[in-house]
Amino acid sequence: MEQPEVQSAPETEEAIPEEPRPANLSAADSADAQLKALVEAVIYITDEPLSADQIAIALQQPAEKVGRVLEELTAEYNNPEHGLTVREIAGGYKMSTKPEHHEAVRAFVKNLKPAVKLSLPALETLALIAYKQPITAPEIMDVRGVQGAGVLKTLLDRKLIATGGRKQVVGKPILYKTTKEFLVQFGLKDLSELPTLKEFEELSRLSVSDGESESEPPEQAEAATAEASHEPEAESSE
Repeated sequence: MEQPEVQSAPETEEAIPEEPRPANLSAADSADAQLKALVEAVIYITDEPLSADQIAIALQQPAEKVGRVLEELTAEYNNPEHGLTVREIAGGYKMSTKPEHHEAVRAFVKNLKPAVKLSLPALETLALIAYKQPITAPEIMDVRGVQGAGVLKTLLDRKLIATGGRKQVVGKPILYKTTKEFLVQFGLKDLSELPTLKEFEELSRLSVSDGESESEPPEQAEAATAEASHEPEAESSE
């Protein structure tokens, strides 16, 4: 009589335990990645070539470590999927577009709209509209103390402001507000990113000081200011 075949239970694969990773590996990798990102950012924002020693001193890191990071960045940006390159120039490192893309980049830049340049009266008017919108022309004149029809036309032509209906008061004056183009030109996500009025006043003061120092000597600037105080402000030339 044949013995019934006894089937053994299927063998289960034993899970191979993973080798424990050193506890400090993750932290070290994170620190290296952060240093690499910082070096990349520093090279990006600087016009002049930076040496490994300069970067090391600024970031308070060993020069040898920074040197290795620069070599990694140079190799990484040499890959064809990158339009930029990190090159060693005049004893330092600099980020720039790759030579093979120069013609295409040059043609693209030629088609870009010129940067928005505004006079101080136009900037003041735009600031008033940005912070007080919607606002009417008479309300703007009350704050600035001068007629601003020419400035408003300039801002409308440049699509930095637009009309936003009429205020329901006597005469029903037009209301003005900023546009999407305003956010684009000033690099803002939305109006909540506008600087505070105090910060804006500081920027205005600095721009006026820079403009005066570059354009004319102090004596001439004072004379021009004295003259302007006796004449109405000309804004229609905007």
